[in-house]
Amino acid sequence: MDIIEVMNYLPHRYPFLLVDRVLEMTLGERIVAIKNVTINEPFFVGHFPHSPVMPGVLIIEAMAQAAAILSFKTRGAMPDENSILYFAGIDNARFKRPVLPGDTLTFDMKLEREMRGIWKYSGVARVGDEVAAQADLMCAIKQIA
Repeated sequence: MDIIEVMNYLPHRYPFLLVDRVLEMTLGERIVAIKNVTINEPFFVGHFPHSPVMPGVLIIEAMAQAAAILSFKTRGAMPDENSILYFAGIDNARFKRPVLPGDTLTFDMKLEREMRGIWKYSGVARVGDEVAAQADLMCAIKQIA
């Protein structure tokens, strides 16, 4: 999936759209997506001016965005103005290496289970062969008014 199709499945837009491309996807099982991290990211202005590092919370958010694409694609539905995928939980989050401008983050998210609209994922974010972060995420698709 290129960025145009990614934007069809995520409501996020700049500066909060954190998935640039989907490399692989097996519906109901797994997604592999990337984020190209550039010095132009707005968070680098303050995190940290002397040594720019991507905030860990945004790495987790990017992992969730990749998971959201898989959730909607697996359901065979497009998100619309009446539905959104929210975080329901984050467990076992670990950060192993800093993510710097110029890095390409690769997210490998595996669907562990889905029950009554709650989707549980395990995921790893890598830079090259190095693990940058890992976490277990729970997301819920909610209807909004």
